[in-house]
Amino acid sequence: MTNHIALFEPLMPANTGNIARTCAGTDTHLHLIKPLGFSVDDKHMKRAGLDYWDKVDITYHDNLPAFIDSIPDIKRLFIVSKFASRDYSTPDYANTENKDNYFLFGKETTGLPEAFMRMYPDNAIRIPQDDTKIRALNLSNSAAIVIYETLRQQAFNGLERIHEYQNDKLK
Repeated sequence: MTNHIALFEPLMPANTGNIARTCAGTDTHLHLIKPLGFSVDDKHMKRAGLDYWDKVDITYHDNLPAFIDSIPDIKRLFIVSKFASRDYSTPDYANTENKDNYFLFGKETTGLPEAFMRMYPDNAIRIPQDDTKIRALNLSNSAAIVIYETLRQQAFNGLERIHEYQNDKLK
């Protein structure tokens, strides 16, 4: 089973770079849905992703329908939005069918199109927040919250849970 993070029309290279780093460190496939608000050759993009950019498995999609068409099982699509009737910790991401999980995040400024959201209301998940104080959490923070809950449910399969240095200062 593979986990996937998809960004719909991302605008900020720093957010995408941070998410790319998270994807590299968690063996998560990254999907970028065009148009992008930056060039992937942009120096800010490479700086945000540091030297991890080449370690990320990335697929580019021309538009949202092309991304949706690439998903083998639409039931494994999780739309991360503040407009959802269940929170992100509710679904079973360690699914016994061993199917890939896809997490779709909207554009930083406007989220996902309302018409699209209305097509898939049961796929929406929410990260709890105080809506009286903020519009939304930061995109890269949101992606990290969701992917690490997914990995926790999957017992961090394939990831190094403990690391010891040869000259560990804590011992």
